[in-house]
Amino acid sequence: MPRNIFITGGMGGIGQSCVRKFIAQGDLVTFTFAEDKANFAAAEKFAESCNGKATAVAIDMSDAESIRKTLLTAQSKMGSIDTLVNAAAVGSATVTTYASDKDQQDSMMFAINAYGALKISEIFIEITSESKNVRKLINFSSVGGGFQAFPHFRLSDGMSKAAVSFLTRQLAAENVHTNVDVFAISPGATNTGMFQASTLVGMSESERNSFIASLPKGRLIEPDEIAEIVIFLAAPASTSMHGAIIDASMGLAVRPGLLSELE
Repeated sequence: MPRNIFITGGMGGIGQSCVRKFIAQGDLVTFTFAEDKANFAAAEKFAESCNGKATAVAIDMSDAESIRKTLLTAQSKMGSIDTLVNAAAVGSATVTTYASDKDQQDSMMFAINAYGALKISEIFIEITSESKNVRKLINFSSVGGGFQAFPHFRLSDGMSKAAVSFLTRQLAAENVHTNVDVFAISPGATNTGMFQASTLVGMSESERNSFIASLPKGRLIEPDEIAEIVIFLAAPASTSMHGAIIDASMGLAVRPGLLSELE
């Protein structure tokens, strides 16, 4: 039976992979894009490519009312929301599209990554509270916010992602006797526009090749690999992992010195 999936950050690398994988198995998806930053036409074009299985909606992840309105509208149209995948986030480079001043950028990092995750998690649990079905809440932290510290990692980036890990554990503790399963995924160096902008863009070709070769397995993680984890967490068998903060760094979290050695 098709499930109703709500995905924030659906135009990002991991978000798009999640949308495609859910619709490929017959689910219906509502995905979001940044209300005043993303290209409306691109989001609509992506939705149209999903053969009527996906709907694109704008959202402001720093505003609780925008989050509530978007979730309630999706719930009304879909009839229910079975799984929330909260993949929306900004990084040390992409946050510059929201503000040029460092202090304002740090504020937006917390507003979108931490406050946005808090509000959408709370509102999702609240508005679906009458559902008898098992609901899945899947957040995204990062290896630098959930497991390890790395040289030159922007403080507000790591702190905001660490807040998501705490939020996930706390919500899991509060829902051990409910039908809500809560998880977070902490990806490592993933081949997304966000990671490219924050880490790879400023490198020469030789520097980039050396950097990637130094990573675990000598390569970047692909968005589809992270999306496969999301698909599993959205399935019934994941309940035993309720409360897990999943290290999806391909080994970087257990050997963080690989990045230190590049200095």
